[in-house]
Amino acid sequence: MFDILPGLNMMDLSNNHFYGELSGYLLRSANLRILRMANNNISGFIPSGLGNLSQLNELDLSSNQLTGEIPKEIGKVASIIYLRLQDNQFYGSIPLEIGILTNLLYLDVSSNTLTGSIPGYLGDCQQLSYLNLSNNNLSQKIPVQIVRLDHLSLLDLSNNLLSGEIPSELSSLENLEVLDLSHNNLSGSIPRGLGKLPDSVHIDLSFNNLEGPVPNGTAFRNATIEELKGNKGLCGNNAGLKPCENPQRKEKGHKRVLIIVLPLVGSLILVCASLGVLICCERRKSKRTTNGHGMDVKDDNLFSISTFDGEAMYREILKATQEFSDLFYIGGGGYGSVYKAQLLSGATLAVKRLHDLSEMADHGGFLNEIRALTRIKHQNIVNLYGFCSNATHSLLVYEYLGQGSLAKILRIDKEATELDWEKRVNIIRGVADALSYMHHDCSQPIVHRDISSYNVLLDSEYQPRISDFGTAKLLKKGSSNWSALPGRCGSIAPELSYTMKATEKCDVYSFGILTLEIIRGRHPGDLIDVLMSQKQGNIELKELLDQRLAYPSPENEKILVSILKIARSCLEVDPKSRPTMLVIYRLLSIGAPVVQHPGQTAVWIGDETMDV
Repeated sequence: MFDILPGLNMMDLSNNHFYGELSGYLLRSANLRILRMANNNISGFIPSGLGNLSQLNELDLSSNQLTGEIPKEIGKVASIIYLRLQDNQFYGSIPLEIGILTNLLYLDVSSNTLTGSIPGYLGDCQQLSYLNLSNNNLSQKIPVQIVRLDHLSLLDLSNNLLSGEIPSELSSLENLEVLDLSHNNLSGSIPRGLGKLPDSVHIDLSFNNLEGPVPNGTAFRNATIEELKGNKGLCGNNAGLKPCENPQRKEKGHKRVLIIVLPLVGSLILVCASLGVLICCERRKSKRTTNGHGMDVKDDNLFSISTFDGEAMYREILKATQEFSDLFYIGGGGYGSVYKAQLLSGATLAVKRLHDLSEMADHGGFLNEIRALTRIKHQNIVNLYGFCSNATHSLLVYEYLGQGSLAKILRIDKEATELDWEKRVNIIRGVADALSYMHHDCSQPIVHRDISSYNVLLDSEYQPRISDFGTAKLLKKGSSNWSALPGRCGSIAPELSYTMKATEKCDVYSFGILTLEIIRGRHPGDLIDVLMSQKQGNIELKELLDQRLAYPSPENEKILVSILKIARSCLEVDPKSRPTMLVIYRLLSIGAPVVQHPGQTAVWIGDETMDV
């Protein structure tokens, strides 16, 4: 029947009991953009005619009984963004042709029987944000080309037969949120550079043949024995590991060599220092004539964009971070690395050192954008104090929030239990208030583009603050077409996969995902499909709650039900059917209507509509 539907652009047959093989007729719908057939009993091979679907953005055949090799014709589908083939019976190697899918954002081929090595050409899929190759029979070394994937947030290579050392270059993946290399045959030491990754990154290296000290960096500060066990040679300060040997004995053997070499080195340093002074003097003259967007120190406002030369403040930041030493590194993202800087005045700042500004198309527009953002003052938005630059560094200066990100707190059981239901409801309301302000109260609406638990910071009172406005964009109405696909995997509105346009309703969708994550304590994942199912039915509230907390009181139970209904409305496939953030904030403030069937403890979240 599909051959007579040339205009078909979306088909979702997931979560049924269909069986049989994929029909070639399905592949005649040349305009098909989304094809989902997950969680069925479909068997056989993927037809080679797959390459005819030139407009396909999403293919989800996960959790079936498909077999054979992944067809090389997949390389002809240049438009594909999401490719989900996990939990089947595919064998053979990962096809070479996947490397030419430059728009690919999400690749999951886990839980099959794939063999061979991990192909280095996956590094050519430079938009890739989610890469899951776990639970296969892949062998040999981890290809270093993976470090080209600047946007990668999840890398799961667990439960394979991988060998060799962990590439030290993985530490350059600044957007990484999950790194799972467990249950392989990896050897050698853990690269010190991995310690530079922020403490919000989940790293699992258990059950390998690793040895030597665990790095002291932020990434391993909260690492548990569960994430490191099964490596007999590891040592360190983490609970459950043996302490490392004292290295003092080794240092004594080097003293004689140092005594001989130091006089020669001292002479060279003196010569270099003299040259350096001359060069610095020339550079300083140049800076004084070209730096026109420094930061002004005031009583109530630490910094503000002005024509004041911010060289003195720049020097203090440089000193406070020891020239951006790893000791002060607290996080990073696609646009730069973030450092903690404590000034002589006692003020503590978060300083984002931007990547090369020459990569940005419009420097003047960027500076105007920063100036506008410094004028935004809201109790639930992180304050951007200013922008400082010279020939060496370009810095965004924010207020510092010591509690860290919501994502980090939810991941650590002890800290997550501190977030009781009242605090979680308050966080949801605070984020809604901030987004409503950005969308409706600014002179030009601001679309954040990356609302997630990683970009919600908490202060000492657990009040939420939306962060990362270095990546936000000021939008004029009707001009929101950006070339890069924004947001993190799992939080992106479905229309972005084919429109590539970020709008306020995209933030609404991400807010819905974030709300479910706050209530559940982890990303909602497959729960989204259950909530949005067209089948009306009952869902037990306790299935949607964070099991680490006590069941809510009757009053909080009603509030949570209302919030869940609002979250569901945010996840509508049609953006026009989603409420605005202004409506959402008002509903959260006054309490949304609750629908509960008499005599039932279950909450009906099926197709009940709300007046938005």
